[in-house]
Amino acid sequence: MKLIIKPEKGFGRIEVELDSELAGEINRLSERYGVPVERVIEITLTGEFKEPLRDLDELEEKARELEKRVWELEGEYAPLRFKAYGLSEDNKVLAIELSGLVAENSQLRRFLRLKLERDLELRKLISYYLQG
Repeated sequence: MKLIIKPEKGFGRIEVELDSELAGEINRLSERYGVPVERVIEITLTGEFKEPLRDLDELEEKARELEKRVWELEGEYAPLRFKAYGLSEDNKVLAIELSGLVAENSQLRRFLRLKLERDLELRKLISYYLQG
């Protein structure tokens, strides 16, 4: 990798050939932190390193503990989510059956020439369970 440093003003420029190991490390840092290669080199040359406020090992251990706790909670939550999904599907089936019965009831009322009853609350409820 060839590194060319140009001043903001003037004609002076520096060319440096970086070995493949150093270039690879710069590329890995660039990918890891999501910054351009030029910015990694700039930070390296100017010494703009940020010192961590705490011990990184301590923070990594805490992150591992939190991740373990998340998986424990996911293990407890998964069966509840499965049951909720089953109940939701049961509600959809019941809403479909109820919708069919309401339609049949309307047809019978028409056949018997009775007054049609439009129960908007019931239709909203059926619509809610069919969507969910």
